[in-house]
Amino acid sequence: MNLTQTKPHLWLLAGIALLFISGAAESKRIFKCPSGCSCTKETIICVGTSHIPRTIPNEINSLSMVNGSISEVTEGMFALMPSLQLLLLNANSLTTIKDDAFSGLPHLEYLFIEGNKIETITKNAFRGLRDLTHLSLANNKMRFLPRDLFFDLDSLLELDLRGNSFQCDCENKWLMTWLKNTNATVSDVFCAGPSDMKGKRLNDLPIPPGGCISTDFVRHQSIPIQSMSADIFSFKEDIYVAMAAPNSNSCVVMEWDHIEMNFRKFDNITGKSVVGCKSVLVNNHVLIIVTQLFGGSHIYKFDDQQNKFTKFQTIEVFNISKPNDIEVFQMDGGWYFVIVDSSKAGLSTLYKWTDQPDRNETGFYSYQFLHEWFRDTDAEFVEVDGKSYLIIASRSQPPVIFLWNKSTLKFILHGEIPQVDDVVAVKAFRVDNELYLAMTCYIGDSKVLKWANKVFTEVQALPSRGAMILQPFTFTDRHYLALGSDYSFTQIYLWDVETKEFHKFKDIYVQSPRTFTAVTTDRRNFIFSSSFKGKSMVFEHIIVDLSL
Repeated sequence: MNLTQTKPHLWLLAGIALLFISGAAESKRIFKCPSGCSCTKETIICVGTSHIPRTIPNEINSLSMVNGSISEVTEGMFALMPSLQLLLLNANSLTTIKDDAFSGLPHLEYLFIEGNKIETITKNAFRGLRDLTHLSLANNKMRFLPRDLFFDLDSLLELDLRGNSFQCDCENKWLMTWLKNTNATVSDVFCAGPSDMKGKRLNDLPIPPGGCISTDFVRHQSIPIQSMSADIFSFKEDIYVAMAAPNSNSCVVMEWDHIEMNFRKFDNITGKSVVGCKSVLVNNHVLIIVTQLFGGSHIYKFDDQQNKFTKFQTIEVFNISKPNDIEVFQMDGGWYFVIVDSSKAGLSTLYKWTDQPDRNETGFYSYQFLHEWFRDTDAEFVEVDGKSYLIIASRSQPPVIFLWNKSTLKFILHGEIPQVDDVVAVKAFRVDNELYLAMTCYIGDSKVLKWANKVFTEVQALPSRGAMILQPFTFTDRHYLALGSDYSFTQIYLWDVETKEFHKFKDIYVQSPRTFTAVTTDRRNFIFSSSFKGKSMVFEHIIVDLSL
């Protein structure tokens, strides 16, 4: 190597180094204490200022900003002060602390933000402060703290949260849990609300088991089929739905796809103005009862070899003019169904399953004619107090109750449900083993009735002009009513265990809904809603943790 050639470079590097040294010395010499501040070798104290020093000497380890007009702490606001060990921001006008507000302060141990107007702290405001041992947020206006706000504070020894307006509800549930598990010393935190919690110590409150869990209904699937009804049934561990689709002259059978997690078409039973599709499992055979406005009504049976439904039986419908509903039930070991007739000249008819191959009688045959001339709309079978009842709703008279007579093996007229007129549908459900009825009324209020002292008594009225269905359904311990109308959103009501009434919970949109049917499959819960004028909809019932 030619040393004479490298000497100029050495001189150049030496000159640059001298420039840096002299520049640093000059910078050190020219640092001036900011206006409104007092400075020592290691501290800066500013009073009544609205500006934060841009840079500070490396020897400064303490910065105090008091009685100023700083309104927020933004990301990296103190990043050029890495030597700070103490930062005090008391009695300013702070309202917000944003994410990574204290990034670039790896040695910070003491942080005091007291006597401000802080309402909002973002979740990652204190991210990176792993050496922080003392934190005070006392005397601000905080009602809630974001979940896991103190997650990064591994070295925290003392925390002061006094003088805030904490709400002791679900949004602060995480804080209750954290207070019970942290090793840091925390000041007493008192509840400012709700009213029943006011004045109580947040530290002492029990963590409510499940008290911060709610639910929601989210749209899962839309099915481009207009339908009058949707009947869910299971066979060989698979879930199916039979949809009466009068506009397409068919009963559409769909099955649940366990891979795609939605319903797909399985079979199509063609007919004429199909208004009802109802399944029944008899002797390990899946049957679908199909009622039509024209061309009679039929029963179809699933054929394993063809993997489809084939015609099994033509139903005797001599006295049925306008079928409106099918109610299937099992009683005394036998299977029955009722076809409800909504015409003035028809007879709602009870059918019974008969299995007598030697007489060539295997199927459902008419067993009893019920009342006529009343334009029946719906039927519901209930068992209560060891007796079997059949409730028939009508457009032209109050709902009537038939009682099963075990001597004659027939239904006999038992009574009526007074003061409920023009009932479109009647559905039974139970809450805490108490029997209730949901009565859908097109005009006026729909009703919730309770069985007590051997009669049904009204316990709640729900405004429902134009309603076509008031459908009860249950998931685990939550009881709902879906009130569907042709003129408004479907209103979901939730049962309140304290008031023992239904309260408005949520609105969902289904155009002209006719049924709401609960489905549980693959550990998920859904409601399947048929639509007379639009797409049938599937909503998933999900759990929502309000403390998140």
